[in-house]
Amino acid sequence: MKKHYNIIIAGAGGIAEAAGLILAAWSTVTPTIYIGDHLFEKAENVAKWIMDGSSKSCQVLPFHLDAKSISKEMESIFEQGNALLDCLPGSLAPNMALIAKTHKLYYANLTEYVAETNEIIDIAKGANTGFVLQTGLAPGYINVLAHHLFQNFCKQYEVDKVDILEFKVGALTKNAISPHFYGFTWSPIGVATEYLKECIVLRDYKKTTKPALSERAQIIIDGISYEEDLTSGGAADLADALSGKVKHLDYKTLRHPGHYAWVEEQLKSLSSGTDSISGLQEIMLRDIPHIEDDQIIIYASVEGKDSKGLLRRQEIAKQVLPQKIGKHKLRAIQTTTAAALVQAISWLLETQTKGIVLQSELDSKIFLNGDFIRRVYGKL
Repeated sequence: MKKHYNIIIAGAGGIAEAAGLILAAWSTVTPTIYIGDHLFEKAENVAKWIMDGSSKSCQVLPFHLDAKSISKEMESIFEQGNALLDCLPGSLAPNMALIAKTHKLYYANLTEYVAETNEIIDIAKGANTGFVLQTGLAPGYINVLAHHLFQNFCKQYEVDKVDILEFKVGALTKNAISPHFYGFTWSPIGVATEYLKECIVLRDYKKTTKPALSERAQIIIDGISYEEDLTSGGAADLADALSGKVKHLDYKTLRHPGHYAWVEEQLKSLSSGTDSISGLQEIMLRDIPHIEDDQIIIYASVEGKDSKGLLRRQEIAKQVLPQKIGKHKLRAIQTTTAAALVQAISWLLETQTKGIVLQSELDSKIFLNGDFIRRVYGKL
């Protein structure tokens, strides 16, 4: 960021602390950061962690945040703020978006929840500030990357339609043991949900839905074999934006081979009447360990015929490993998610864009070459 801003971060979890540290350490002009959480002590600890870890002097102020009721302290902070980074659970996103609109704050969030995203689109009508939605890793960075591939392919080969646009992300451990071939590298909340809710796709150029985990396949990326399957939320708005232009579009989650078969076995074992999402989550929390060391695997490709009828394919694959920022080493899932969030709010503040901005509406070249993005994901 090239001028001073007051940035409010809602939540004090791992992504919030990473976003705060990135803002403090990498901004050209360091912002004043406010960290709010329903547990004040947690916000206080994260504020200290950021200030201790930043390579640059910074002011990080903790406060008690209630997402459903605004105190006098909160009111004062919101009135001073320029932007709100929403790192709270997706179910609370509409509440925070309404606060942002009321207090004329620029707003960016991470949620993959479709219903809440649609609610925020309604809330933001007539807003005097901008709202970038679903701007983490997936949804988020991967959608902008996929859209960039599509746009470049069409321009290079003088076409306006393609056969396939596929994009995939895996937050994975470096090693995997049986029977589940998986480890939690981050919060387990939401994993079972994305395995079971319907997925938005394009088939024969038309937007439709497919059941999660219904199109499993193998893929080799940089010589390593993974499994891929449909999961919910990751497609963001690309199915709407590219309807009629892409014959086959979908988002899939990458896993180590054997994991999805294990998930299927667990779902079959659930007793009749058990809620599948809560039942699967309970099993996963019981049987799958949390592992500190992680990696993010990213893959996007576009395939179609050029103007002369020759079938062509373009691909981008990336591996992101844990990274030291300031004095702290952050997990790959932290940096990849937080960097996209910070890049989005930086872009909003610099451009003063108003209203809703979805992933397909971001200028992909500018976003993917942004200062915060390049430091984590590398050059485009």
